[in-house]
Amino acid sequence: MSQTVPLPLSSHAKPIDSFSQASQLEIELGRTVRGEVRFDRGSRALYAVDGSNYRQIPIGLVVPRDTDDVIAAVAACRKYGAPVLPRGAGTSLAGQCCNVAVVLDFTKYMNRILDIDASQRFARVQPGVVLDTLRNKAENAHQLTFGPDPSTHSRCTLGGMIGNNACGAHSLLAGKTVDNVEELRVLLYDGTELTLGATSEGALGSIIGQGGRRGEIYAKLLAIRNQYADLIRARFPQIPRRVSGYNLDQLLPENGFHLARALVGTEGTCAVVLEAKVRLIHSPQHRTLVGLGYEDTFTAADHVPEILTFQPIGLEGFEGAIVDGLRRRGAPNLDLMPEGRGFLLVEFGSHDPNGAHDVALRLLDRLKAAPNPPQARLYTQREARAVWKIREAGPRAAANRPGEPPRWEGWDDASVAPEKLGPYLRDLRRLLDEYDYQAAFYGHFGHGCIHMQVSFDLQSEAGIRKYGEFVDRAADLVVGYGGSLSGEHGDGQSRGALLPRMFGAELMTAFREFKSAWDPDNKLNPHKLIDAYLPTENLRLGADYKPLDPQTHFRFPDDGGSFAKASLRCIGIGECRKHEGGTMCPSYMVTLEEAHSTRGRAHMLFEMLQGEVVREGWKDEQVKQALDLCLSCKACKSECPTNVDIATYRSEFLSHYYEGRRRPLHAYAFGMIDRWAQLASVAPRVANFFSHAPGLSHLLRKALHVASERDLPRFAPVSFQQWARQHQVPTLGRGSGHPREPSDGTGREVILWVDTFNNYFQPQTSEAALEVLRAAGFRVTIPSTHLCCGRPLYDFGLLDRAKEYLRRILQELAPEIDDGHPIIVLEPSCASVFRDELRGLFPTDARADRLRRQTFLLSEFLEHHAPGYQPPRLNKTVMLHGHCHHKAIMKMGDEEALLRKMGTQLHVLDGGCCGMAGAFGFAKDKFSVSQAVGERVLLPTVRQAQPDTLIVSDGFSCREQIRQATGRRAVHLAEAMQLALRPTEAATERS
Repeated sequence: MSQTVPLPLSSHAKPIDSFSQASQLEIELGRTVRGEVRFDRGSRALYAVDGSNYRQIPIGLVVPRDTDDVIAAVAACRKYGAPVLPRGAGTSLAGQCCNVAVVLDFTKYMNRILDIDASQRFARVQPGVVLDTLRNKAENAHQLTFGPDPSTHSRCTLGGMIGNNACGAHSLLAGKTVDNVEELRVLLYDGTELTLGATSEGALGSIIGQGGRRGEIYAKLLAIRNQYADLIRARFPQIPRRVSGYNLDQLLPENGFHLARALVGTEGTCAVVLEAKVRLIHSPQHRTLVGLGYEDTFTAADHVPEILTFQPIGLEGFEGAIVDGLRRRGAPNLDLMPEGRGFLLVEFGSHDPNGAHDVALRLLDRLKAAPNPPQARLYTQREARAVWKIREAGPRAAANRPGEPPRWEGWDDASVAPEKLGPYLRDLRRLLDEYDYQAAFYGHFGHGCIHMQVSFDLQSEAGIRKYGEFVDRAADLVVGYGGSLSGEHGDGQSRGALLPRMFGAELMTAFREFKSAWDPDNKLNPHKLIDAYLPTENLRLGADYKPLDPQTHFRFPDDGGSFAKASLRCIGIGECRKHEGGTMCPSYMVTLEEAHSTRGRAHMLFEMLQGEVVREGWKDEQVKQALDLCLSCKACKSECPTNVDIATYRSEFLSHYYEGRRRPLHAYAFGMIDRWAQLASVAPRVANFFSHAPGLSHLLRKALHVASERDLPRFAPVSFQQWARQHQVPTLGRGSGHPREPSDGTGREVILWVDTFNNYFQPQTSEAALEVLRAAGFRVTIPSTHLCCGRPLYDFGLLDRAKEYLRRILQELAPEIDDGHPIIVLEPSCASVFRDELRGLFPTDARADRLRRQTFLLSEFLEHHAPGYQPPRLNKTVMLHGHCHHKAIMKMGDEEALLRKMGTQLHVLDGGCCGMAGAFGFAKDKFSVSQAVGERVLLPTVRQAQPDTLIVSDGFSCREQIRQATGRRAVHLAEAMQLALRPTEAATERS
């Protein structure tokens, strides 16, 4: 009777502390390395995964400051026989960036551009340089660029690209990374340092003749070339995107025995890159993008060869299901896509202002004359930027569909000749259907490289066996088409064990000899290409994946009510590690620490629920430390492709962390600021005296852990609610003292929400909003009693109290909510409570859902719910900074549209987070981070603004940060509109 072969062990079944001399190695590294040495369990948890399906707990982490540190670290590892894994941004999708090894992270310190030579068109870089950093500097100064541009361009490093042989959307223009590397300076595990490049036949003989370790390596590589040259020429696929295997073709005479290029794509298994000399190319300054819509992806693929004759610089394709996924998420600009179910994006580039546009028109003329022509769009430059964002963001949207199985990497990167792409995709779809797998195709159609996430079941034994069988069949399919298992993501663990199917036994022997020439002891990233782990081994999930699934305050309605499922949202692609653009992740941008990225925090929470590496559950100090510098900006909820929501996870964690223990005093002081502000409003001058008087102020700051550099906001002499009573503003609620007035039937009744900050600190904002709404023809009422959404409570995990606040609101305003009255909220962080946290805490409460749907920011309401409204004119230059929650939850489009309608000269800042983030910026231990976040873009830009520029920001925290750091006064949109309603005051402001 036959027995089923057991599955390989998952990551959960392997020992955590398998390297017996870790303690001695840590001491040695601490003695010899000037950079950071971290062997604690939290750091090891952070680096246990990359962007793939795999998980391996590293021995420890070294963050080297310079080349001497790298040399010292490798020497220490060699002394104790520890494997080494050089790592870039950790975005690899095939598992090559996790291993039981000492991880070298170059991104924090070894991230310098050493030289750009515009005349010779090359750059010298350290391995931790982020691609966009190099491209932006070369483009801005010299109109040059580094050609390969993977979708991770905002955070991937040059070292990682060299390790992976990365390509990207414009490989038609520049080829793969291997085609753009001229020279590498490398360190071997045995301590040998080499500078490598192309080698003439004469120089080759001379080097071998000199002997030594260098001569030995060259001799062994020459022997490989001589023995296997014919086989290399015969078996290596002659296609644009052959990335699988080692680049033995670079040893051939016709390729110049180019050892630097031979090491590209070795995934850290042969050498550690210390420095690289890379080729720069002229960046086409004039580009034109065409969108084509076909009946399906197969038909689109069939037309690729014809389109290639027009020599585009980019030719991308994707399925209609990807657009469907974006539409479900409410993504913008989808109307720019042509009709169809299969799409191609064709980009032309030229140095001639009209060249790219003319070629695009010729393509469109050709396609119009063809039978069954595609739907076509010719984009403006602004539209093209939006369409490229659709291409970059779309795949993850399609891979995370509510109610459907999750989709994973695992067969995501095969490549065939472009002329075979259509038939290959049809066969691949048939194979997917045979296994009942769901997937959406996308990728670099111009080079025949296809990506997809597939609905593999990686949590049951049957599902894992099925996955293993599928990838065997899929590999055979690709090889049958003369293709490559990898077209840019590398082999790693996903495909390393499949390489014999593509190359055969003899070339696998050649690969083994190649690695041995560089790394005879197999200590550099072992078992990733040679003697590789099986694709079903070391799974992050696995059949024995059984996380804790604790009871929580938040109900996680989009994750099946499960915090454990929510912790799986992060798939490691690292969008949160970008250095510029957008808001996510402000703490990473200024610390360059994995622990302070969205991904790092999500990984810590995932590990917390496993209880294997991080073992103290909700009470774990290292998890808390990772969450401490989270500004709760919510940017990850919108900018992360999988909508990881660290702000919510942080609140949940803190609520449990403090169970059974008392929070620090400042948590109650800032978390319950609405209560203290209400008390202070009785005698605001007295409150201001005690908070600002010398001596008393010092004691208060010390007690509340407030930074000495901060100026505590002053309470207003008269709160907005006091002013409203004096001016007989209609009130509502049970405490109004008046019977509820019936609706006037006009549909122009609104409630102005009175938040803590625009009531007790800056009441002029609420007064302005009242005036603006009345001028727009609305009957405005306000709550009669003190109500608060409880926003600051979430920052300290005071969730029981937060729920009490929300229940009180739902009860107090029940008639108005049930009648559908719009509620206009001025403070974006308060609006986000009603739009976001309310649903998370009360997902099945019908009244809570109505409140969520009836809550609007002022700009949202006037843009969409005020028929015929024409805003007043304001002839001023306006600099607009969006509050993080505004950008993440409500978006800035309505605010921008309203200001443009007002006639302003609008400058919208891409300034990220201001850094204040409520109580965060006042904390003594967080002040430096708060300021660094603000100084990244916002504060310098405000200082440079002309004196008559009106700075608009709706967030109270944002306005405080601007005031305290620059001396400039920022105003709320309501105040800007009030200024427009009062032309005399506007003229005075201008003068």
